[in-house]
Formats: sequence, structure tokens, C-alpha cells
Amino acid sequence: MKPRSSAWTLALLFAVLVLYASLYPFSGWRAQGGLSWEWLVAPLPRYWTAFDVWANLLGYVPLGFLLATAMLRTGWGGWSWPLAAALPALLSLSIEVAQTLLPVRVPSNLDLALNGAGGILGASLAWVLNRWGLMQRWSQWRADWFEADAHGGLVLLGLWFPALLYPAPIPFGLGQVWERVESALGEWMSGTPFEAWLPAATPPFQPLSPLAETLCVVLSLLAPLLLGFSQLRSVTRRLLLVPVLMAVAAAVEGTSYGLTYGPQLAWAWVNPQVLLGCGLAVLVSLGLVALPRRLCIVLMLMCLAVSLTLLNRVPETPYFAQSIEIWEQGRFIRFHGLSQWLGWLWPWMALLFGLAASARTTR
Repeated sequence: MKPRSSAWTLALLFAVLVLYASLYPFSGWRAQGGLSWEWLVAPLPRYWTAFDVWANLLGYVPLGFLLATAMLRTGWGGWSWPLAAALPALLSLSIEVAQTLLPVRVPSNLDLALNGAGGILGASLAWVLNRWGLMQRWSQWRADWFEADAHGGLVLLGLWFPALLYPAPIPFGLGQVWERVESALGEWMSGTPFEAWLPAATPPFQPLSPLAETLCVVLSLLAPLLLGFSQLRSVTRRLLLVPVLMAVAAAVEGTSYGLTYGPQLAWAWVNPQVLLGCGLAVLVSLGLVALPRRLCIVLMLMCLAVSLTLLNRVPETPYFAQSIEIWEQGRFIRFHGLSQWLGWLWPWMALLFGLAASARTTR
């Protein structure tokens, strides 16, 4: 059996990211005249910036690198480099053609050339690293540190950090979607026979007590920690994960606040409840480092279930609504709303992953 590689999952996610960034806002499609190909032979754009050039070139390097890495690790042999170099160019061509149907997008032969060059650079980098033996060393290191099937779990854990960029009513508390889902369902089903199927209106929620906020912080941090424990092979490596995850999570929260409100408010999210919750999360996680893998997954599911129940009973205060409004104006941090979707959906994806993993894990 050929070995599996997380690079396939990462390559797919990166391709979706490229599609999302290139075709956003996915509205205003025009079909008049069909697809246009004139842009392919048009003169180079008169107006461009160094940022546009570097963004289009470097934006496709990871995709070429991940595709080549996945192919090399799963035994594609001599086909790895040409396919990994060609697929990003084909993706870019498809996107540029699709942009001819979007009035807010302008297809460009320069973008296509830069995207293709980026894919070639990424594939070439992976090929060189493989020739130097670095890929084999990475594979050995990964096999020593992580479980053999630690693919989707590692990707999911990595997505937790960018998900933290989305403002949450309680720090680290992702997945607050109930009020939005309830409102959206009411709008979609209004005036239809299915309107009677909707649940009765939810009574106004009450703010959580300081103790409940602390519990929410603890559970929200324990969930990714337990996910990480289930992917690591030894207690020593689990112990190392605790300070690393806590430090990176704090840095991402600080970055989110700093980019949203300014550097002077980067640590405005730190309050007694958060400090206590972080401390308790560290202590509890240290007591759980020796648990069997299956039990780590089960406890992660319990943490997610309780934290989501608490978070989805937190009212959206005017202050929080103002925070979201400010955040939405920061294009860099929200990346066309992508971090918003991660902030909403990460705990639910973790629930699905945990249910599937608990069913197939035997120890």
C-alpha cells in the first residue's frame, strides 16, 4: 500500500483558497457573449504594482510545492514534477477564464504567466529538496512524532489558529452560529409551507457569568490540545505541544486584536477570566497527557459539545456587534470573510472528525 500524505489535503485546501480569493464575491455573473479568450493575446496590462507581481508569483508556489510533495511521497515517480508544475497553471487558466464572466474581475495574461511560474517554482523546490534527501528526513521525523494516520487531524489542528483571527464573544470560543442560523432559516422559509417547521423563537439569552466564561475558555483550549494529543506518539511530545499551542494561540489572538483595533489594544482581550481559564487549561491538559488516544478523542468531543452549548447561549452585545463591524473593514485580516467561516465552522468540523476518528481508533 502506498503511504498517505497530508500534503494532498493541504494542496486541496490551498486550491480552494486560491479559488475563493480569485472569484470572490461570486456574484454578478454575466453570460452574455459566452467565454472570452481575447485577454490571452492582449498586450500586457499598463497598470500593475510590485505587490500584484509578487502576490501572483508567490501565491502559487505553495500549491506547486504541496502537489509535488504529495506525489513524491505517494510514489508518482517521474510524473511528479511535470504534473505538479502543470496543474497550478491549469487551475490559473480556469480561474482567468471564469473571471471573464465576473464584472468585478479582470482576466490577465500576466497573472496567468506569473501563476504558472509560481507553480513551477514550488514544484522545483520540492524536487530539489527530495533530491537532497530532506523529504525522506521529514518523513522519518513525522513518523517518529505522529501517528501513522495523523493526516486530517494535523490539518484540522493547523486550521484552528487562523480560525482564531475571527472575533469571538469569548476569547478562543469558536462556533457561535445559532442566532445566525436561526435568522437565516427564518428568512429563507418565510412564506413557505416549511415555516411552521421552524422551532419556536428563542428567548433572549443572558450573558454568561464569570465562572461560565472561564469554563468556556478552558474547554475551548482543551479541545485543540486533546486533538493534538490524539495525533502525537508519546507523552513527551504531548508535553511539548501544550506550551507551543498556548503561545501560538495567544499570539494569534493578539494579532487579531492588534490588526483590528490597533497595536495599543492587542492585549485588550486578556482579563481575569481568560487568565484563569488559560491557567486551568494548562493544568488540566498536563494531567491528561498520558491518556490513551481514543479517550483523548472522546474527551475532545465532550469539550466541544459543552463549549458550543455555552457559546451559543451568549447574546451578541452591541459591543460585540461593533467589534465585528470593525473587523469586517479590515480586508487583510478577514481575507474576504474566509476567517469568519473558519471561526464559525471549526468546532463543527472537529466534531465530525472526532466522531469518525473515535469509530475507527482501537486504542
